Amino acid sequence: MELKYVGDFPKVSSKGVGFDSTKADKYTYLHAAVELLEALSYGATETTKHLYQTKNQELNEKEILELLQKYCKNLDEVFKSREEKSNELLDNLLDRVRDNSQISDDEQRAWLNNIRLMKDYYFQYVTNESAYNCALDALAEEIIEAKVQEVRIPLFRNYGIVLHNLVYVLEHKKPPVDTDMKVETTDGALEGIVSFKHPVKLSI
Repeated sequence: MELKYVGDFPKVSSKGVGFDSTKADKYTYLHAAVELLEALSYGATETTKHLYQTKNQELNEKEILELLQKYCKNLDEVFKSREEKSNELLDNLLDRVRDNSQISDDEQRAWLNNIRLMKDYYFQYVTNESAYNCALDALAEEIIEAKVQEVRIPLFRNYGIVLHNLVYVLEHKKPPVDTDMKVETTDGALEGIVSFKHPVKLSI
């Protein structure tokens, strides 16, 4: 099991390989995700508003993986499924080329070979994505357990992107947690403020 940066999602054709900058490697966001996990892993607490102070230090691949193992309870299951997911992705890409009647046999062969050459790249891309999704889910669970109402973060080093992605995860929980994001300027620096509205348990 290994985490490492590979780059944007590949755009493969019969002529070669390019990369889609709109589909970033999720490894890019893992550092911020595990830092937030550490900062918000309070468990049940009376404190519901949190100001996150960044550590300004880089974590290496091993340190990120160790923190994920600490907070993501189902990480082993997630990693077991990555091979199936990457094979499914590869099969879908290959099938699309085989079903393309607009290209010649030579173009098809070249295209299929280029996709196969990227097999290990796709596998690592899916691995990083699976790890990031696991981190987001763990982060959502920590926020729900501690009933965090507000988090303030600096808008750099991908913290804003992570919390933006977290909003989607929380809103699809059962029951959902409503969220609101806004940006303020504090001491000349942009600061993101995320508010969480937890569902109220009705007493019977």
